[in-house]
Amino acid sequence: MTTNATNVRVDLFMSKAKKWKEEYELLRQIVLECGLAEEFKWMHPCYTRGEANVVLIHGFKDYCALLFHKGALLKDPQGILVQQTENVQAARQLRFTSARQIGEMRDVVKAYVLEAVRNEESGLKVELKETEAFPMPEELEARFAENPDFKTAFEALTPGRRRAYLLHFSQPKQAKTRVARIEKWMQPILEGKGLND
Repeated sequence: MTTNATNVRVDLFMSKAKKWKEEYELLRQIVLECGLAEEFKWMHPCYTRGEANVVLIHGFKDYCALLFHKGALLKDPQGILVQQTENVQAARQLRFTSARQIGEMRDVVKAYVLEAVRNEESGLKVELKETEAFPMPEELEARFAENPDFKTAFEALTPGRRRAYLLHFSQPKQAKTRVARIEKWMQPILEGKGLND
C-alpha cells in the first residue's frame, strides 16, 4: 500500500533539518510506502494507523533512527533493534549513520515497518511491568518510615509518576546521591507533582 499524503509540518521539519536531512527523507519515503498517516508529534515526524502511533523519525548526535512505539513486539530476525535504556519497556529503535546504510537496508526497514503495522492492526499490546515491579531504593523506604505523610503522598501519585520517581531515585550508584535526590523531590511529591510537572 502506498500513500503520498504528506504533512506540511513534516515538510517544514524536513526543510529545516541541518543534520540527517537526506536520511530523514529516505526514511520518510519508506514509511509512507507502508500506508501510514503522516503526523507531527513531539517535534518529530510520526506515523500512525488510526489513533495509534506506530513509528517516529528522530535524530541524535551520532545517529538518526526509526522509533517503533511497540518495537518490543517485533520479531527482529536481523537482531538490529535497539532498546534505548534498560528502563524502556515498549519502544525500540532502528539506528542509522548514513543515507547509504538506509538505502542498503531499505527492504529490511520496510519489512519491520510493515510488521509493526500488522501488530497494530491485530491489537497486540506490550505487557508492561507494573509500577510495583520496579525496585524501591532502601533510602526511600527509610524516608517513608520516618514520614508516613510522605509515603501516603507518594502512593497517591499516578503509577507513571511513581515509576518515574523510582527510576530517578534508583539511578545513582552512591547512597548519598540517592538521599539527595529523594530530599530534593519530597516537597513536589507531597504536593502531588511528578518529575516533569
